Amino acid sequence: MDKIVAVKGMNDILPPQSASWEALESLVRNVMRRFAFENIRTPIVEPTALFVRGLGEVTDIVEKEMYSFEDRLNGEALTLRPENTAGVVRAVVEHSLLYNGPKRLYYMGPMFRHERPQRGRYRQFHQIGAEALGFGGPEVDAEVILMAHMLWQELGLKDIELQINSLGQPEERHRHRAALIEHFESHKDALDEEAKRRLHLNPLRLLDSKNPAMQPVIEAAPKLIDFLGSASKAHLDSVLRLLESHGVPYTINPRLVRGMDYYNLTVFEFVTTKLGSQGTVCAGGRYDYLIEQIGGKPAPGVGWAMGVERVLELIQESVRPLPTPVLDVFAVILDSDYLPSVMPVLSSLRLAGLSVQMQASTPEGMPSLKSQFKRADSSGARYALVFGPDEISSGQVTIKSLRNADVPQVTIALTEVAQWASHQAS
Repeated sequence: MDKIVAVKGMNDILPPQSASWEALESLVRNVMRRFAFENIRTPIVEPTALFVRGLGEVTDIVEKEMYSFEDRLNGEALTLRPENTAGVVRAVVEHSLLYNGPKRLYYMGPMFRHERPQRGRYRQFHQIGAEALGFGGPEVDAEVILMAHMLWQELGLKDIELQINSLGQPEERHRHRAALIEHFESHKDALDEEAKRRLHLNPLRLLDSKNPAMQPVIEAAPKLIDFLGSASKAHLDSVLRLLESHGVPYTINPRLVRGMDYYNLTVFEFVTTKLGSQGTVCAGGRYDYLIEQIGGKPAPGVGWAMGVERVLELIQESVRPLPTPVLDVFAVILDSDYLPSVMPVLSSLRLAGLSVQMQASTPEGMPSLKSQFKRADSSGARYALVFGPDEISSGQVTIKSLRNADVPQVTIALTEVAQWASHQAS
């Protein structure tokens, strides 16, 4: 029979690589706890209308990239989530989570976009996100940015630049939109077909174009920051002052618009030059009208999403890799008849908090002592616990350090193993 393989662009995460994922997730949970963010877990399948309404009909994600299908049981239009801010907001509205006040939430999980797989860009990719809902002040914009900045510090990543901009409020964007249309209309000959199609539907998306021939026209286009009113400017200035008070460097990028329609006021990206064209590792901003669009009572929100694969790639290239778990004990067992005596000892080690790998038998019996020690060494274990005929007959175990030649080999009674394990675990 033909071998069945994974869908292109949807990758298996295998040991030992998966240990780096776990280490990153653990570090993120620790930072989220310090900022008082709580975990939320939403379905990977949502109603298609959620993303059409929330992200905007004339966006690349909705028009080209969503995995959408009809449920054969009831005809419902469903979509594998391409991002999770809309899903978090849907859950907040559905369960009235803001009834008792604002919420700080975070999530981790897979997202899905139908596009050509390439480095740092996959059909199933993973994001970690933070969403602060019910907070309207610029200090929370700064707080979520500072949280991401702290993550880079904890991970030892230095080649990441913060770019920031303001999209203002709807009426300011309307004036800018009219100026954009007028500008691009006067340079229509320089626009490609996609830009012409979007010109009157969503002219802001033209600023995202990567078409080299259009770049001079895009560079000359009116800048949204020049259309901001006093309140929007004051909001941005407050965010920047708070970043400066923490010594966080930034660059104002007036062309930064983001790919979803729900943003207003502060938008930002953390970018790197280390990953080629896929240089954005974390991005987000304020979305004060999304909750109302999803059907809830008006409430502000701000957040970001981080690409896990891209961050792990950066870590891999850095001089400070993520710490991965070390096996504590490899149990060398010379005869399967010893297992009734040995396995309770191994269980006591695990209860004490140690990680233990047990040598398993084969149809021919247990491997030789030499073969088992070879496996113990390659396992990375700190200690080998040897259960041979002499040890079993005397109710003892021999403990040998595999990583430190200065630690002497000892033989102790099985009744003393729990005390030894407690000492190692501490």
